Amino acid sequence: MCPKGCLCSHYGGLNVSCSNANLKEIPRDLPPETVLLYLDSNQITSIPNEIFKDLHQLRVLNLSKNGIEFIDEHAFKGVAETLQTLDLSDNRIQSVHKNAFNNLKARARIANNPWHCDCTLQQVLRSMAVNHETANNVICKTSVLDEHAGRPFLNAASDADLCNLPKKTTDYAMLVTMFGWFTMVISYVVYYVRQNQEDARRHLEYLKSLPSRQKKPDEADDISTVV
Repeated sequence: MCPKGCLCSHYGGLNVSCSNANLKEIPRDLPPETVLLYLDSNQITSIPNEIFKDLHQLRVLNLSKNGIEFIDEHAFKGVAETLQTLDLSDNRIQSVHKNAFNNLKARARIANNPWHCDCTLQQVLRSMAVNHETANNVICKTSVLDEHAGRPFLNAASDADLCNLPKKTTDYAMLVTMFGWFTMVISYVVYYVRQNQEDARRHLEYLKSLPSRQKKPDEADDISTVV
C-alpha cells in the first residue's frame, strides 16, 4: 500500500513520491520494495534510528527542503550499503553524530545547512566514501574557531586540525593555571620576607629606644667589699 499523501509508481522499481505532502515525520508504513523515495519539501524535523531498516532495495533518498535538525546515530542503518544518492540539502542541520554516516556508500548532498564546524563534523566527513563531494559544498555557519565562520569547511580543516583544538585549549588552560599558582606563591614569599624584615626593623628600633641601665652607688660598694 502507498503511504497516505504519497504517490506510488513502478518505473525501474517502486517509486514512492511524498513531495509537498505536508509531512511532519517520515512515514513508518513505507513499502519494503521501495527503490526511489522522495520526501522533499515537507516539514520533517528529524530522522529517527532505523527508520529505513526494512527498505533493503532503496537506492535514492531525497530529504531536501525540510526542517531537519536531528539525525540519530543509526538513522541509515539497513540502507547504508544500498543507497546510491542521499539528498539532505536545504535543511537546518548543524551537527550530526560522528557515526551517523558510517558505511554510507551513497553520493551525499548536505549543502545549504547551518553547519557548525568542529571535530565531530571533521570525523563525519572523513568517515564518508572518498568519492563524496560533500565537503566541497559545506559552509561553516559557525565554528569552534570564530575566524572560520562563513568559510568553506575544506578551508577551515586545512588551516587547523579541529580535533586537536580541545587538547591544545586544555594545555593552555593548565599552563595559565600553573602560572597563576606560581605567581601567587612568589607573591606570598615576597610578602612574608618583607613582613619579617619590617618586624625585625621595628623590634630593633624598639630596643634602641630603651634607656641604658646605670649602676647604683650601693651596688658598686658591695662589689668592692667582696673583692
